[in-house]
Amino acid sequence: MADRSITVIGTGTVPGGAPPPVAGADLVVGAARHLAAAGLPPGVRQVVLGPLAPALDAVAEHVAAGRRVAVLASGDPGFFGIVRALGARFGAAALDVRPSVPSVAAAFARVGLGWDDAVVVSAHGRDARTAVNVCAAHRKVAVLTGPGAGPAELGGALARTGVARTLFVATGLGGEGESVVRVSPAEAAGRAWGDGVSVVLSLGGPQESWTAPAARVLAGPAGPPAQWALPEDAFEHRDSMVTKYEVRALALARLGPRPGELVWDVGAGSGSVAVECARLGAAAVAVERDPEGADRVRANAAAHGVDVQVVCGTAPGALAPLAEPDAVFVGGGGAALGAIVAHCARVVRRRVVVTLAAVDRVREVRLALASAGLVTDGTLLQSSRLAPLPGDVTRLAAANPVFVLWGTRPRAFASKGTPL
Repeated sequence: MADRSITVIGTGTVPGGAPPPVAGADLVVGAARHLAAAGLPPGVRQVVLGPLAPALDAVAEHVAAGRRVAVLASGDPGFFGIVRALGARFGAAALDVRPSVPSVAAAFARVGLGWDDAVVVSAHGRDARTAVNVCAAHRKVAVLTGPGAGPAELGGALARTGVARTLFVATGLGGEGESVVRVSPAEAAGRAWGDGVSVVLSLGGPQESWTAPAARVLAGPAGPPAQWALPEDAFEHRDSMVTKYEVRALALARLGPRPGELVWDVGAGSGSVAVECARLGAAAVAVERDPEGADRVRANAAAHGVDVQVVCGTAPGALAPLAEPDAVFVGGGGAALGAIVAHCARVVRRRVVVTLAAVDRVREVRLALASAGLVTDGTLLQSSRLAPLPGDVTRLAAANPVFVLWGTRPRAFASKGTPL
C-alpha cells in the first residue's frame, strides 16, 4: 500500500475538543479558524483554504518532496468534504482520513432530533436553487450553506414559496461562538448571518412528526412511491376535470420529476400532476385560476402527504413571479394556450409537456415550443379501458384521444439570473 502521506482530520464540531493531531506535518491546510485552533508550532507552513486549486498545488509540492501534509476540515471530511477532491488528485491510498462528528449530525443533535430520515443537500459552492427545491419538497432537510447561498438566501426563497417550514440555523458548531437559532424562513431572510459555512435544518409538517418513531431500514427520505399514475378516484375533482391516468403516466415519464428540481403544473385543475411530481420528490407549483380549484389542489396535496405551492391566478400573467422551472406541464386549452406555452418554453430549463384534445391547437403549440428553441415531439394517445357488460362479460370502452406534445431544450440551460 502506498504511503499515506496526507492526513485529513475532521475537527471543530465537538465542543471543547482537543486540538487536532498535526504533529510531524510540514504543511497544514485548513480554514482560518481551524488553523488558529490547531496550535501549530513555528516553522510549519500554513495554507488557508479559499480557492481549492492553489491549496491542492501546495499539497502536491510537499507530497512530491516526501514531506508530510495535514488537512483540517469540519466534522467528517468525507461527507460533502475535501476527501473527494484530494482522492481525485492523489488517490485514496495516499489519504489517512480521521473523521470527527459530521456537522449535520451535530446540528440535529443540538435540537434533539434523529437524522436517519433526513435529506442532506449542499449549497456550498453550488447552485442554491437545488437546496431550495429540496426544502420545499421534503419535510426534513439539512442544508450545508456557503457564501451567496446562506441562511438568508435560503430563507427568502422558501418564504416566497409559501410552503410552511421551520428553520434551525446552526453556526460555529463546536466553537465558543456556537449558535443554534430557530426562525421562520422570513425571519432568516431578514438577518445577517455572515459568509461562513453553516447548517440549516428545514423542517415541515406537525412538530410531533419530527420525532415520530419509525422502523428504519434505509437511511434518507422515504423512497419513491410504489405506484404512480394513480387512478382518477385518488384525487378530488370536479366533473371529471382530472388528467386521466394513462395520459398522466406518459406526461410524468416525459417530465421526469426528481429531487432538487421544480415542476410547474399550469392549469392544474385537480392538481393531480403536481401532486404526483411531489410524490416523486420534486418541488411542485400548481397554477389554477379558479379559487375552488385551488382549494381542491391543496386538499389533494394534503391527502397524499405532500407539499405543493398553489398559485391562484390566470396564466401566463401568474407565471411571471415564479422561480425558474426545470419542467412544465400545461393541461387543457383556452384562448391563451399559445401565450402560456410560449412563456413556459422561454423560461424552462429542460422540458415542457402539453396535453390537449383539439387537433386545431397542435400546430400552435408546436410553433410556440419550437420558437423558444425547444426540440418538439409528441404522440396521439388513444386508450380503451375494460368495462363490464351484462352477462358477466367485458368490453373495451374507448376514451377520448389526447395529444401529448413536448419540447426539450437541446443543451444545458444557461440561467438568465432569475432570483431564487
